[in-house]
Order: sequence, then C-alpha cells, then structure tokens
Amino acid sequence: MNSLKVARMALRSAAARPAPVLRRGYADVAPDKLRLSLALPHQSIYKSQDVVQVNIPAESGEMGILAQHVPSIEQLKPGLVEVIEEAGGNKQFFLSGGFATVQPGSVLSINAVEGYPLEDFSAENVRNQISEAQKIAGGSGSEQDKAEANIELEVLESLQAALK
Repeated sequence: MNSLKVARMALRSAAARPAPVLRRGYADVAPDKLRLSLALPHQSIYKSQDVVQVNIPAESGEMGILAQHVPSIEQLKPGLVEVIEEAGGNKQFFLSGGFATVQPGSVLSINAVEGYPLEDFSAENVRNQISEAQKIAGGSGSEQDKAEANIELEVLESLQAALK
C-alpha cells in the first residue's frame, strides 16, 4: 500500500466520524457566587458560604473579589473587609491583617489574626487610644515600646478611617 492510498483511507474514516465535542473550561461553568471562608484563630465567621462580593484591603491596593476572579494570594493590611451577601445586605469587619487566597472555582479564603464587626467599635474610644499611642511613640520609652506604639497607631488609624 502506498502512502497516498493510506492518507485517502484515513481521510474517509475521519469524515465518517462525528465532529469532536468542544469542552468548556472552569470559567465557563463557574457559579455566579463566591464561596467565602473567613477564619480567625478563635472562630470561623464564614464557613464556605455563598456571597456576591468581598472587598479586601490588600497590600497591593483595595480589591473587590467576585465569582470567577483570577486565582491569587494577597497579604492583607489592617483595614475593612466588606462582605456583600446574597440577600442584598452587607457586613463589615475590621481585620488587623492576614491573607486572602482566591482559588479556582470561585473560592475565597481569608485568614486573619484578629477581626471584629465594625459596629463593635466606638469612634471616641479609637480617638482616645490614638492619642495614648502617639504619646508612647513620641515619648522617651524603650525602642520596643515605641515600635509597638507605631504598629498600634497604624492599626488604629486604619480603624478610624473605616469608622468615618
């Protein structure tokens, strides 16, 4: 059998087969909801719950995470995390920092050291704590005390901005 005859036979058999079925990728069939897990060392606030959007204070800038978001890992700075739920309401939490991981399939995991609902804070108490931390940071205490006061100031100023 010569090579031309083999090629013709292969062509005829290919024409007799049905066309291949095109496959869709995960982004084409991903849900329109984001599955959120928000965990602190002492409690889980969200455990794989469906939400519409989560806004996070990433070190690289403020981010809004929706379903089908590109997979990424983000370090969080102290700031406000806003969760927009399916029912239309939203919840706000102040986190001291942590990490957010966006995984394929519209899964978002946020792990933080500390976090509290924003309504638990008083603007007046935050102002008082800021003035105390400023006194320590600018005082004549040890270098460790000054460094701790500066970290406390960074968190408190982020909290104050979130309360406005």
